[in-house]
Amino acid sequence: MKLDKDSQEKIQELQVLEQNLQNILLQKQAFQLELSETDSALSEIAKTGEDVYRIVGSIMIKASKEETEKELKEKSEILAIRLKSIEKQESDFREKSDKLRQELLKEMKKP
Repeated sequence: MKLDKDSQEKIQELQVLEQNLQNILLQKQAFQLELSETDSALSEIAKTGEDVYRIVGSIMIKASKEETEKELKEKSEILAIRLKSIEKQESDFREKSDKLRQELLKEMKKP
């Protein structure tokens, strides 16, 4: 089947969209993991007494429980916002990709 130039360009555009979507999904997965780890750390801090330790470089140091908890909450909020942004991008890429795929299928079915 011979495709016209417009269809070939749409196929290339679809491939780029699919690659971008894959990159977005990898970023989303990384943020979800980081958010999960942050939330887990917050729940562990809530269970502990006053002694909290942080790893800085290759050493572990004693840290303020309140300050550490505050920093983790802020980090969790930022990660949640980033995750929402990435999910919006994912949705947009999926919509564009689906629309382009449908257009291509219609064109390919034409006699």
